[in-house]
Amino acid sequence: MTLFQRPLLALLGVALLPAATFAQSVTASSAPPAKVVQWTHLDPDKDKVMGISTQRTYEELLKNRIPTPVIVAVIDAGVDTTHEDLKRVLWKNPGEIVGNGIDDDKNGYVDDVHGWNFLGNSKGQNIGVDLYEETRLVVRLKPLYEGKSRTAVPAAKRAEYDLYQKVKKEFAAKVKEENEQLMQLAPLAGQLEGINEQLKQVWSVEKVDTAILRRRPGADTNPRLLQLSTQLYDNLKAAGLPDLDAVIAQVKEGVTATKSHLDFSLNPDFKPRAIIGDDEDNTQDHNYGNPDITGPDALHGTHVAGIIAADRSNTIGIDGVAGPLVRIMGVRAVPDGDEHDKDVANAIRYAVDNGASIINMSFGKYYSPQRAAVDAAIRYAETKGVLLIHAAGNESKNIDAITHYPAPVPLTGAAYSNFITIGASGSTNDAQLTANFSNFGKRVDVFAPGVGIYSTMPGSKYGNESGTSMAAPTVAGMAAVLKSYFPQLTATDLKRIIRQSATPAHTKVPEPASKKNVDFTTLSSTGGVVNLYRAVQLATQQTAPKVGGAAGGQ
Repeated sequence: MTLFQRPLLALLGVALLPAATFAQSVTASSAPPAKVVQWTHLDPDKDKVMGISTQRTYEELLKNRIPTPVIVAVIDAGVDTTHEDLKRVLWKNPGEIVGNGIDDDKNGYVDDVHGWNFLGNSKGQNIGVDLYEETRLVVRLKPLYEGKSRTAVPAAKRAEYDLYQKVKKEFAAKVKEENEQLMQLAPLAGQLEGINEQLKQVWSVEKVDTAILRRRPGADTNPRLLQLSTQLYDNLKAAGLPDLDAVIAQVKEGVTATKSHLDFSLNPDFKPRAIIGDDEDNTQDHNYGNPDITGPDALHGTHVAGIIAADRSNTIGIDGVAGPLVRIMGVRAVPDGDEHDKDVANAIRYAVDNGASIINMSFGKYYSPQRAAVDAAIRYAETKGVLLIHAAGNESKNIDAITHYPAPVPLTGAAYSNFITIGASGSTNDAQLTANFSNFGKRVDVFAPGVGIYSTMPGSKYGNESGTSMAAPTVAGMAAVLKSYFPQLTATDLKRIIRQSATPAHTKVPEPASKKNVDFTTLSSTGGVVNLYRAVQLATQQTAPKVGGAAGGQ
């Protein structure tokens, strides 16, 4: 499932949409005439914003260094290959001839010019919406265990019987939650539209944005206006949304998405995998899919790709964290719904085999029936020196207690040395430093900017999104910078440097689950927010030639 989140709805007291929701939420605008200032690139010391110091790093530490090529794979829902700020930075398979219908490089994938799509077939048909994993498990286990008592089940099958009882309850709870949410969201859109129109008339403005809400004309003599405008301003700022029009659009899209989940993702009779025609249970099968890395809905992956490496050399749109020789490989494996373990495993292996040094994984779920295949793929990436960066999830959960897949620790063997998990942080070093939706726990390595992140959207547009989905590619971009300017660094080195250079913050913040005030440093294993400047400093120190060398010391 993709990990977009709707933090504003939480702030308004509305039940959160499930993490599987595609939140095509906020304003997508035409390309601005020039680069915009992105808070994630600012410096905590110089700018008093909890960014990662990107601009300062390029200006002070990297200006005299020569970059080397790096490929970052984005395993996601799709990437808009025509976007004006991405088309120059897309990976191009050097061994493949465009559109000739031949597997020129003999890698097993025909015409994979920019990557591969594991959610389609050779006819060009693609899966857009898929089932939740809970739905798939109910479909598979219900015929085996429904109506049976535990004592009537063979001892060897009782663990699976217990799983069915648990999943059946969670499936029913999801259906109930989605129906309740639909009842909440539908009238909320109308209420917000009424408030929006009234405020537009009161203030004679075209948009009720943060600027007008901050000034609050006439509020000093109108207590109700003061209370409403203050609340709206605080909510918009916390959620990283520009105006009430964006909120209304988000709520309306939430209604559409919720209906879709009830009709498809939670519908046991829905069989989207029939499009592909593969054996879902055969994790060794990888000969399926097509080269369409955009797919039917590329919003999520396009936003993620822009955060990593949107073109820094042009004069429009935004700057990604990484550049100038970093390239994005698109690997489509994440539908609107829950991803299949088989597709995730194949996507990781494809990325590794075709030259990726870093893989971004802005997706996740809480059941993994074919976990062994994913664990093996992660181990394979580890043997090839590839770093995997995973979004922690958006359900305000402690993932030390509830596993979020792909898991950072395998079922057997030593912990992965090439896997790093990312929580979402905000722009201010105060109670909002932790995104209220972010998962947390010692299995989270670091936090990174994930609230109100401005990036690329399909159709050469741009807009804000929030989620650990945005935090992970921020770190993937950092890793790409480190690998590009310090190519001798291994995946283990990259993970260590990112963790060691994270800046601890002893700020009191609400724990996302309990809302009790805690020290920010307790919410992850490092207690810090990533910082590119400190990471490059550390990489410089750790890769500097040793004075005298081994021979000189003898």
